[in-house]
Amino acid sequence: MTSTERRQHWQQQVADWHASRLSGAAFCKQQSLSYHQFTYWRKRVTETAAPVKQSEAGFARVAPLPAQRSGELVLSLPGGISITGLHRDNVDLLSAILRQL
Repeated sequence: MTSTERRQHWQQQVADWHASRLSGAAFCKQQSLSYHQFTYWRKRVTETAAPVKQSEAGFARVAPLPAQRSGELVLSLPGGISITGLHRDNVDLLSAILRQL
C-alpha cells in the first residue's frame, strides 16, 4: 500500500468513526483495528484536514440525541470526545470529568 493509499484508508476510517458516534475504542473493536494506529492516524488526518480553532471559554450546548434513552444526554467535545450516559442523577460526575480535561 502506498503512503497515499494508506492516508486515504485512514481518512475513510476516521470519517466512518465520526459517523458511527462510537468511542474510538468501541469503533476499533467493531472494525478489528489497532486502537494505537487509529489514534495515531486520527491525529494526523485531523491535524492536516483542518486546524483546530481555539475559542474563548463559554457554554457548550448539551442536547439529547433521538436514538438515546429518554432523559439521557450525550456531550460531544472537540477532538471527537463524546461523553454518554448523562442524566440528572449524575450531572455532578460530568463537572468532575470536565475539570480533568
